[in-house]
Amino acid sequence: MRQLADNFALILTTLWVGALWAIGCVAAPTLFYQLADRQLAGSLAGEMFTLVAYIGMFCGFYLLINRLIKFGVPAMKQGVFWLVLFMLLLTLAGHFGIAPIIAKLKADAMPSDVMHSVFADRFETWHGVASIAYALQGLLGLMLVLKSTR
Repeated sequence: MRQLADNFALILTTLWVGALWAIGCVAAPTLFYQLADRQLAGSLAGEMFTLVAYIGMFCGFYLLINRLIKFGVPAMKQGVFWLVLFMLLLTLAGHFGIAPIIAKLKADAMPSDVMHSVFADRFETWHGVASIAYALQGLLGLMLVLKSTR
């Protein structure tokens, strides 16, 4: 049974980090490159980032619980535990903290595009914060993948 739980943890690590990279490095940039309508590209990318956030929440909670069950309290002294915890916290902050601010700025700008509104500066700032948090998750994910193979 323990082998099954560990294999599932490895699968979830792959899913989470793979989704972060696939959407952040491939799908979202491709949308903005291929679609002339930047609002549509942003809307589609936002939906994908939401899906990645839900994947991250599920995977993060499972990985933390699995680690605590496997190692007990000493799990909190392991790098993998802290990598997962920081990734999960960034996911939660992005989804429940930053994304609603960005959505509100877009809604307040309606019917105009937020980039052509008085909210453009704040949108760019919060979009930058979201991008940095997402990139940090991707880097932490790289470290998690490398540690998971040991």
